[in-house]
Amino acid sequence: MHNRIAIVTGVSRLAGIGRAICLELAKDGIDIFFTYWSDYDKQMSWQVAPNEPDLIEEEIRALGRKCEKLELDLSTPHATLTLLNEVEATMGTADILINNATYSTKTTIEDLSTEELDKHYNINIKATTLLTVEFIKRFKNTSLGRIINITSGQSLGQMPDELAYAVTKSAAETLTTTLSQKIAGKGITINSVNPGPNDTGWMDEQLKKDLTERFPMKRLGTPQDTANLICFLVSNKAEWVTGQIIHSEGGFIR
Repeated sequence: MHNRIAIVTGVSRLAGIGRAICLELAKDGIDIFFTYWSDYDKQMSWQVAPNEPDLIEEEIRALGRKCEKLELDLSTPHATLTLLNEVEATMGTADILINNATYSTKTTIEDLSTEELDKHYNINIKATTLLTVEFIKRFKNTSLGRIINITSGQSLGQMPDELAYAVTKSAAETLTTTLSQKIAGKGITINSVNPGPNDTGWMDEQLKKDLTERFPMKRLGTPQDTANLICFLVSNKAEWVTGQIIHSEGGFIR
């Protein structure tokens, strides 16, 4: 697995799933190129220090792997080309793509707007699809190509208070199943991972308590749980696993 290159989008927070994925991949000898977008984090309830992406980059390099990062709004025109061109210019052609970036705000029937729906669409559908397709076009190896889409279990239950997020994010599952057979002959697998409710800093103490009661193991999911699964899926041991929607939720009771 040495000298493989992974692109991981949406990596900006020390408490986030993106960081855990990057670190675990780096431990397995994979070089990392990650993206982040500070303006999105500033809109959210969680607090992100401006230097957190720098700290994540330092952590990866401390593990002996190459690491580059790019602050990029994936919703802008040509963002996909900008990203992949930068990866190739600084590191080489990527073998692994982790579509971790997302856009999510509270939207209900009462307050859904065209503007807010477009923001969700631009990241959750357009950017994910265009980046995935361009990655496939540029893939040069004969095996060990891996695409992982991070989802949120929209097919398992209702999310009426996150209408725009639910209808756009669910497209990642369709993308996964639709492309899997077409790209298998190129040596690329594609899977989706639903981490379930994860403790990444956005929950208050009451919500943590309520959710913990719905896990048979009596603990919340963690970014490390997701990272462990993804490290398996990108390895040669997972060559026969493709087109799957994997709900890694610890038996979460909905």
